[in-house]
This record gives sequence, C-alpha cells and structure tokens, in this order.
Amino acid sequence: MVEANVIYVLVAREFKKFVRDKSRLISTLVRPLIWLFLVGGGMSRLVTPELGMSYMKFIFPGILGMTILFSSIFSSLSIIWDKEFGMMKEILVAPVSRFSVVIGKALSGTLISVIQTVIILMLFPFLGIKMGLLSICYAVAIAVLLSFCISSLGIIIATFYDSFESFSVIMNFIIMPMFFLSGAMYPVNKLPHVLQVITRINPLTYGVDALKHVLLGDSGIVDFPIVTDISVLAVSSLLFVAAAGFLFERKK
Repeated sequence: MVEANVIYVLVAREFKKFVRDKSRLISTLVRPLIWLFLVGGGMSRLVTPELGMSYMKFIFPGILGMTILFSSIFSSLSIIWDKEFGMMKEILVAPVSRFSVVIGKALSGTLISVIQTVIILMLFPFLGIKMGLLSICYAVAIAVLLSFCISSLGIIIATFYDSFESFSVIMNFIIMPMFFLSGAMYPVNKLPHVLQVITRINPLTYGVDALKHVLLGDSGIVDFPIVTDISVLAVSSLLFVAAAGFLFERKK
C-alpha cells in the first residue's frame, strides 16, 4: 500500500507540474508539427513515393515516435531538477523501495507523453490515413508501452548527471541519434549496414515500426513483425526498470 502511494504521489506531482506549465505543452507539440508539415512537406517535393503513399504519411508514425521520445526523456530528466533542488535526496532517504520511485517516475513520464502523442495522433485524417476506433486503441497502447520504455531509459540517463548544464550532451549524443536512427524519417533497410546494426539496438526503432503496422498496415515499409516490436519493447522496459532501480539503490 505504501509503495502504491509513493507511485501515486510521484505521478500526481509530475502531472500537476505539466498542467501548470503551458509553455512546456506548447513547445512539445510545436516540434512534431514543424517536422511533419515543414520538413515533411518540403521533403515530399524531393522524395518520390515508391509505395503509393506520400512522404508525410510515411513519416507520421515517426513523428509520433519523436513526440514520445522527447516528451518521455524530458519528463524523466526532471530527476536532474530534483537533484539540484534537494527534492531527490528527500525521496531517497524515505523508507520506500527504490523501484517504486523508478516506476512512479516512469509512469509519470508515460502519462504526460501519451497525452501529447494522442493530440498529434488526431491529425491522421488530414494526412489521408484511415483508422477505426480499434486501430486508434492499438496505437495508444503502443504509445503507452513505448513511452514507458523510453521514460525508463531516461531515468537511467538522469542518474549519471547532476545538473542541467549537461543537457546539450544528452540532446546531441543521445536523443537526436536515437531519433534519426529509428526509421522515423527513412526506411531502415535503406541505411548503410553499420547504421542498420545500430538501428536494431535502438528501442525507438521497434516503437516506430509497431506504429507503422497500425497506422499504415503491412504495406512493405515495416522492418519487423509486430510481435517482435512488442516483445523487444516489453523486454527493454523490464531491463531499463531493473537497471534504474539498481542505480538508485547505489545512492543509499
């Protein structure tokens, strides 16, 4: 019961911070819209569709993946903020399981990320994508799983940094490579072999691929069976939570 209360408090705290910070919501939503309509719209003039769909339609699952990536990572990096202002020290000295802290932080990142992803998902009719209620539910379920996975990874990253001065390092050497090497902007099988290998160890790749299954169907642009996508995300989530819990235990 105590552990459930800890998780609830952490989720409620982060959600309240998110609701009160309107600029955060706006900036997070503007980024995928810029990539979708400006970058995607511009590239659609240069890229000849090979599979009977526009480039903007092709990258839409990747844009959802981008929304999840940035929102989940940034939510998890609130741990760095808590470190700077002493909040994390108060949490860690409490007689509660470190895994409950990790799960609470991961679920809060998941909740915030999924809310923003659903807002972007509702643009699908404007791109000529046909989705029924069941497909929308599947897409949201995948978003939940991917958001939890990335949020857990973000917690691991946050344990190695103590100030936001290192944010540019996280942005340039972790987040952006994860995005570009996920199949979000171009098919994985079109990449050089070395990059394909890196892409296959990127959890975001499997989330984007699963979203392609649901949004675009098995139209020849997917890289893995959806069972593989879901399995990799589920296993990665468990490993990331375990690793984050271990790292938090070392801070006793």
